[in-house]
Amino acid sequence: MKLIVAIVQDEDSKRLNQAFTKNGVRATRLSSSGGFMRAGNCTFLIGIESSKVDAVLAIIKEVSSTRVQSIMAPPSYDFNFEMNLNYPIDVEVGGATVFVLDVEQFKKL
Repeated sequence: MKLIVAIVQDEDSKRLNQAFTKNGVRATRLSSSGGFMRAGNCTFLIGIESSKVDAVLAIIKEVSSTRVQSIMAPPSYDFNFEMNLNYPIDVEVGGATVFVLDVEQFKKL
């Protein structure tokens, strides 16, 4: 048995939950936050047989895509008056952070 812990952006969580339901994957969804830009996240906990790990990882990869988002750069404390203090920069967001852990025992009660 394995425990998959998948952390995805809120923006992807609803579609991922629907994909899990469609494919018969039982998952517990927890709201979480933190990381880059302090954006809202969802953490999915999935207890699964070892033989099905690759299928679950494929679902996560398909649904949780990375994308580019523009944010305002933090103000610089290097006071060079020739540069604009606030300017947009493009950053890559989305995707998923996934941990696959061995589970000694797993029960549905």
